Amino acid sequence: MMLYPAMNKLTSNIPNRYLLVNVVARRARQIAQETEDTGEKTDVKPVTLAIQEVADGKLSVAAADVSIKAVE
Repeated sequence: MMLYPAMNKLTSNIPNRYLLVNVVARRARQIAQETEDTGEKTDVKPVTLAIQEVADGKLSVAAADVSIKAVE
């Protein structure tokens, strides 16, 4: 089974797999809440969008407080 994006690409942005799961889950919840608040419909699932953001380097994790910040 081939996964996209590859795990090594995801872990290059967030090196800890367990932290990666937490970051993706938290961001997916944020995306779901934003789409619900705006009434917007998407064909792509929030988890898929969150994983793609990590792969693109749009999300980073601050080591001190383990919070998610969007990289601009």
